[in-house]
Formats: sequence, C-alpha cells, structure tokens
Amino acid sequence: MKIALIQQHATRDKTANVARGLAALETAARNGAQLACFAELAFEWFYPQRPAELGFRELAEPLDGPTVKTFQQKARELGMVVVINLYERDGHNTYDSSPVIDADGTLLGVTRMVHITEYPCFHEQGYYTPGDQGAPVFKTKVGNIGVAICYDRHFPEYMRALAVSGADLVIVPQAGAVDEWPEGLYEAEMRVSAFHNGYFTALCNRVGKEDCLDFAGESFVCGPDGDVLARGAKSADDIVYADIDLATTASSNARRLFMKHRRPELYAGWIK
Repeated sequence: MKIALIQQHATRDKTANVARGLAALETAARNGAQLACFAELAFEWFYPQRPAELGFRELAEPLDGPTVKTFQQKARELGMVVVINLYERDGHNTYDSSPVIDADGTLLGVTRMVHITEYPCFHEQGYYTPGDQGAPVFKTKVGNIGVAICYDRHFPEYMRALAVSGADLVIVPQAGAVDEWPEGLYEAEMRVSAFHNGYFTALCNRVGKEDCLDFAGESFVCGPDGDVLARGAKSADDIVYADIDLATTASSNARRLFMKHRRPELYAGWIK
C-alpha cells in the first residue's frame, strides 16, 4: 500500500491549518495513498514553546470536538485511514493525543503521549497530562497500526511494547527543530527501532519558524530491515509517499528471531 506523511507548517489560524491539512489529504488520495498521517500538533501553533499560562486548557478540545469530526468525515469520504495529532481535553486533563481514524470514518481510539519532557522551548509538562492509554495498537482497514508520539520514540520499552502488541507500522508524529540533534541521530534511532522490532516506522515532522523554534521537516519512512524508504524536504511543506507491504514484517529478523527468543520473565528484575 502507499502511505503519505503530511508535513506542513502551522500559523495561529487553526481553521486555515485544518483546511490546509484537508487539502493535503485530498492530494494524497489522488496519488493513491491509503493511509495518511500528520505531525505533532499539526493544526495549531506549537504551544509548549512558552510555559503554560492561566487558561491553557481552553486551547485544547475533546475527541468529539470539531477537528476530529472534520477528519472523520474526510477519511470516510476518501476511504483513507488517517492519523492526526492534537491538543486533547478530557475533563480536567489535557493530553498530546493522536486519534486513529479508520477508512470508514470510525474513530478507533486514541494514543496519548506517555513520557512528557521539559526543557527550553519544549515546556510540555505544564500542558500535558501523562498518557493513560498505554501503547495501543489499532486494527485498521490497512493493517495493525501503533503510534509513538514524539518523545515516546526515545524509550525502547515503549517501542517494544508496540511490537509485542502486534504493530506492523508505527507512526511517529514529531515536532523536531533544525539542529536539535546530531546529524542523522534521530533517523538512526528509527532505523534501529524498525530493525529491532520488525515493523515499519514513519516519522512525520512539522515545519516552519515559530516563536523560538524552526521546525526541520525531513519526515521519513523506514522498513523492518532498517532501510530508509523515503525522505521529505527540509524546512518546507511536503507530502512524503512510500509504498510498503505490511505482510513483509512476518519475515523480518525481529519476527523470525528476536521476538521469539525474548525472555520477558527475566526483564522485570533488571528494569526498575
């Protein structure tokens, strides 16, 4: 199947950002994509650049709010699986969340970021409640899909949990800045994770200069052998396409060897 990673800039006009995302979905569908995903907080200014202020919860919306409903309708119209990311409000809690929408428009569920970071320009602990959904894997029309939201991808335990639960593709919505990491490191991280766990990884990054960050783009897709299959433009809106076959995960080294030779009865005593 063909997947599409939609990397786009965001302005302070959320309505315009959503409209741009919907137009990109239509373009992806015309080009044969059966699944499309977006970067972290794709339809809004990246709030955590600044420490949270009074009223920060009002920036978030519930899963039955307008953004999710709009993308459910578009997914149904196009017959496409869609993974978005937004600032979610659920009661008094707010989350960095990725709703997963099936090709018939059904909201299959949501992944909420588990690990919350805090450092200059990424003041996330003031905005986000740690996720309470674990590491779910969703059975979509196109296959078994997991999501690792930005910071969660750095935790091997989380990435392995998705493999244990049967993910064949892990989507990584990211907000990564230019020169935020040593050149090639984040790509290498996703290549190794794909190889260790026997699934495809698809990292979708945002672009654009904002308050104190210049988002890099350069979204990419890795196969279960660790090879990079597609890369996006640097610092520019782009749709990154990759043709992948989820059935090939069964013959990966990880599925044939690593996963079969695990000894989980030992690990609890080693990892605290």
